[in-house]
Amino acid sequence: MQTVSILIADDHSVVRRGLRALLETQQGWKVISEVSNGREAAEKCAKLLPDLAILDISMPDLNGLDAAALITKSSSRTKILVLTMHSDEELIRKTIRAGARGYVLKSDAERDLITAVDALLQGKTFFTAAASEVLLAGMSESGRRKVEVEPGARLSVREREIVQLLAEGRSNKEVAAVLNVSTRTVESHRAKIMRKLKLYSLGELVRYAVRNKIVQA
Repeated sequence: MQTVSILIADDHSVVRRGLRALLETQQGWKVISEVSNGREAAEKCAKLLPDLAILDISMPDLNGLDAAALITKSSSRTKILVLTMHSDEELIRKTIRAGARGYVLKSDAERDLITAVDALLQGKTFFTAAASEVLLAGMSESGRRKVEVEPGARLSVREREIVQLLAEGRSNKEVAAVLNVSTRTVESHRAKIMRKLKLYSLGELVRYAVRNKIVQA
């Protein structure tokens, strides 16, 4: 039997241990890496090319949404399953656009996780019942209202990375070190982001990041 390789990304070690224990009850499934943030997840996926990556959304340094976009680019063979406590319609839609093919709420993990992983490995999609209901309700509602495009939809993955790092309290120099670019490059990106979003202070940028779930409050 061919081994299925899995990466788990969650900033809580107890959650990672629980997921590993649950997943490895299945014959041939092997967790080959555990990481605590989205940046590590993207780097490990590019290096290890796992069959499946399970990502939380709310993680430090780089959130799961933007990690999913990077993984989709660097490791197209890796299926992405989001496992989160958030059931917001727009967030679910964003994860789909980022490349995720499964969405399971943590409250449903014990019941749905194995089924979801199996579905993705077979090339199918899987959405936990609550997430499916949210999407269906949103589709129905969208026919009765005008959908506005949020300014953040125009940010690139790199720009969202910078927004998250700044909102987490990093200086321009610290952001540059994390991304391995020059401070001047970060300053240029920061100015462009502020113009795009029509924001005028770091405080406004932090509020934007929290409101759009780039960081947790």
